[in-house]
Amino acid sequence: MRLAFPVLALSLAGLLGAADKISTSAAKDHLNQTATVCGKVVGTRYLDQSANKFTFLNFDKTYPDSPFTAVIPGENHAKFGEPEKTYLEKNICVTGKIVEYNKKPEIIVTEPSQIKVEGK
Repeated sequence: MRLAFPVLALSLAGLLGAADKISTSAAKDHLNQTATVCGKVVGTRYLDQSANKFTFLNFDKTYPDSPFTAVIPGENHAKFGEPEKTYLEKNICVTGKIVEYNKKPEIIVTEPSQIKVEGK
């Protein structure tokens, strides 16, 4: 049983590392697939007064015209420090399952390892 967790962790790391890199505009064509979406975060919003305390990272265009959004649920916010400030105006890649919400693609981000700042 001790071996199961490290094997699972390595398998997940392999999946995240092996995901195809795609642009934010192409994300809509990859719904329900695991991929790495890359672009510039041009707008952020931390809903610290809401029940779910979501953080939204909007790529390439400001909300509501953003072609892709990374969403950090409130229960995971502390793991990222201040993602609404850290990633603003940065080129980043986000890895995870692309889902659709309100006819737009997004990835729910629960771990900092899912986000890589390009050029680092």
